[in-house]
Amino acid sequence: MAIAARNAELLITTYLEMTSPDHFMPAYIRAGDVEIVKMEMPDLGFYKFLYQSVGEEWAWRDRLQMSNAELRQVLTSADTQVHVLYVSGSPAGYVELFRHDDGAVEIVYFGLRRDYMGRGLGKHLLSYGVARAWEMDAQRVWLHTCNLDGPHALANYQKRGFRTYDVVEEPMPELYT
Repeated sequence: MAIAARNAELLITTYLEMTSPDHFMPAYIRAGDVEIVKMEMPDLGFYKFLYQSVGEEWAWRDRLQMSNAELRQVLTSADTQVHVLYVSGSPAGYVELFRHDDGAVEIVYFGLRRDYMGRGLGKHLLSYGVARAWEMDAQRVWLHTCNLDGPHALANYQKRGFRTYDVVEEPMPELYT
């Protein structure tokens, strides 16, 4: 498992933000078989499939511990958007956005399924997600990543214009061991 190769003693979380759309440096790919579709009516089974198939390798656990009622409440909120990336009709990844009361839009989850990595799809999907976040009248767009995430995640965020505003180190929570 990929987690075993990482520092098992500390969880290092990096918080990044973009405070103006002028800082956004999109990187889209041109491919006729790539499409991103907003989930207009959240389907819990499909969402859980995406969450698990994207996040299993990176120790995503939070949404799996929520009840169906809690998860449905999050996904049906007017402040939540889930956009799914398809390649040749198959789901390849997704980006989930949440608008907070302070006007900030958080990229809550973002990632690709393993078979779709290494093709430039991550920068494409992230660019799409950031553009949608600014369209939600964001005062700022923010996200966090950690040392359990993919090795190119932080660099992708920085290349799109995000800047680090905090780094937190803590003992590795039992949830991720």
